[in-house]
Amino acid sequence: MEYVLKTENLTKEYSHNRVVDEISLVVKQGDIYGFVGKNGAGKTTFIRLILGLANTTSGSFSLFDGENIFKARRRIGSLVESPALYNNMSAKDNLNMYCAMLGIDNKKVDEILSTVGLKDTGKKKVRDFSLGMKQRLGIGMALVGNPDFLMLDEPINGLDPTGIVEIRELLIKLKEYGKTIFISSHYLGELEKIATVYGIISKGKLIEEITAQELSKKCGKRTVIKTDNAEKAKKIVTSLLKTNNVAVGADGSLYVRENIKDIGVITNELFKSGIVVSEISNEENSAEDYFIKKMEEN
Repeated sequence: MEYVLKTENLTKEYSHNRVVDEISLVVKQGDIYGFVGKNGAGKTTFIRLILGLANTTSGSFSLFDGENIFKARRRIGSLVESPALYNNMSAKDNLNMYCAMLGIDNKKVDEILSTVGLKDTGKKKVRDFSLGMKQRLGIGMALVGNPDFLMLDEPINGLDPTGIVEIRELLIKLKEYGKTIFISSHYLGELEKIATVYGIISKGKLIEEITAQELSKKCGKRTVIKTDNAEKAKKIVTSLLKTNNVAVGADGSLYVRENIKDIGVITNELFKSGIVVSEISNEENSAEDYFIKKMEEN
C-alpha cells in the first residue's frame, strides 16, 4: 500500500474564512503522523473533513490508495474532541453498546479492554474514571471493528503527566499492532517521543512536513558561527574539529552539530586566516523550539 491518506489542496471555508487552507499531505502505512499546531490552527476541522463530519469547500482527498470512500471510512477509527461516553455504565458496557450501535459483533470487547489497560475496571462506572481512563476508553471505542487507521484529535489534552504517559505507551503499542495513526496535538514535546512524521499547521496552512529523522538532524546542540566567508570558514572549522558535522545554512551562517567548547581557539584560527567573525554562539534547539519558530514564521 502506497498511502493511507492523501490530500490535495484540501480547503474548508466558513463565512469566507479559510479554516483549512489548501492542505496537501500524505500519511503512509505504519506512520504515527503528528499533526502539530496551536489551538484554532485548523487541526480538528481537517480531521472532520476526512471523517465526513464536514463537507469540503474545494480540493480532494483519498484513502487507502483510492479505495471507495464509503468502504475506506469503515477502516478508520476515530476520537474527535472528547469521547461520547455513558457515565452511568462500565467500560465494558460502553463498548458493548457501541458495538450494538455499529452493528458489530462484540466478541473483541475483552481484548480491546486489555489493549487499552481497562480490563480490571469491572463494574466501575465511567463517571468515576480519571480523565486519562476516559481517554483510553475513547481510544478503545475507536478500536471497535479493528480499524487499520486511527485519527485521534488531541487525545492527551488536559491529562496529568501519568495520563499522558499511559496514552503515549498505548499509541506505541497500537503502532506495533500494525495500526497507522494520525494524531493532532499542541503538546509538542510529547509528539516528539512517538511520531515518525510531522505536519506543522498554522492558520489553516500546512507549512512543513518533516520526518522524525530529519527533525533530529535540525535539533539538538549546535554552534552557530557568522562570518564574512562561510565556505572558507567551513574548511577551517572542519579541519580543527576533525568532524563532518559542519554545514553552511541558507542564511550564510556556519552550523556545527555539536557545542564547541573552545570557542576562543576557533575564533583565533579564523582571525589568523583573515576571516571576520561577527558572531559565534552555542545553542540547544529542541523540537518544540523548532515547531514554535516555524509557526511564528507563518
